[in-house]
Amino acid sequence: MAEKRIGILTSGGDCAGLNAALRAVVNRAIRGYGWQVFGIRDGSLGLMNRPLDVCEFDLSVVTGDVLRMGGTMLGTVNKGDPFAYPMPDGTTIDRSAEFVAGYKELGLDALVVIGGDGSMRILSRLCRLGGIPMVGIPKTIDNDVAHTDYAIGYSTALGVACEAIDRLAPTAASHHRVMILELMGRDVGHIALSAGIAGGADVILLPEIPYTLDGIAKRFAEVNAEGRKHALVVVSEGCKTENRESITTLHSGGEARYGGIGHYLSDRLATILKAETRVTVLGHVQRGGMPSMRDRLIASAFGVYAVDLIARGRMDRVVAWQHGAVVDVPLSEVAGITRAVDPYGALASTARGLGIYIGDQGAA
Repeated sequence: MAEKRIGILTSGGDCAGLNAALRAVVNRAIRGYGWQVFGIRDGSLGLMNRPLDVCEFDLSVVTGDVLRMGGTMLGTVNKGDPFAYPMPDGTTIDRSAEFVAGYKELGLDALVVIGGDGSMRILSRLCRLGGIPMVGIPKTIDNDVAHTDYAIGYSTALGVACEAIDRLAPTAASHHRVMILELMGRDVGHIALSAGIAGGADVILLPEIPYTLDGIAKRFAEVNAEGRKHALVVVSEGCKTENRESITTLHSGGEARYGGIGHYLSDRLATILKAETRVTVLGHVQRGGMPSMRDRLIASAFGVYAVDLIARGRMDRVVAWQHGAVVDVPLSEVAGITRAVDPYGALASTARGLGIYIGDQGAA
């Protein structure tokens, strides 16, 4: 097989397991096929910058130390859409042609993109524009990429969230408090639902399922009747108020981001329940640190499979984990498509079966 030159980049928010995927791609490409692998720094920016901001990987990247590293050695960005790139004066310009030109200047034969649904949407559009063969690897702690049971980063984030609940529970019991844990997840509640079940939460609130304060109060009454004077509430950051209003905070540049639903609930529940409440916002702690065993395995399997797809000429595909196996699905069925929690799915049914209040059953 003729030698190929492939590029690889990480795009969107960081998470644990990205370096394990990079390691797997480099390992398989060099050892298996004798190809050259170029790392593109800071997502799409690496091909838009002049000179190009890239590095050639060699087998020094395939060490076990890389496997254990959190974050991404290539750097990443989750803003700066090349089709509407923000300028210092507040205007935007289209820099997509610079990305395509950078790819061609580097002389690449294919591009491996490690990203979530948003990154897949933007990068797939860029690749269509330039006729660039692309293979995607799903990553996001939110676990909301379509057609895959697991994305890189989810398992580690879930472990951190569950550990947080385990640490909050004794304090809640000691002080007879209602402890509220706000978790990441954007518009989906996969982390909150799984961590809440595993951590023994009494209430789990998700963006996908409406709830009422009366429903929460009823669950707390049941807890008290069982002889317990404390309770645990897990809420996803994108969860709306009982009136279906989003809670956001403004950041630099006027960008609105999710955050604050935990404190909102704390104020309401303290009044309604006449109880002492405390809030913990776990935030970016969920995205950092050493990747879990599952994330290392999934990232390694995804990386090897992605290179094999290129070798077989199967482009514009995304690798996925389905029913314990690595498969590939069309990029068009993943890019920009969000996989939400199923209100009638196995985990939602499990939570209800355990007596956990997760909102109004039957609500979409």
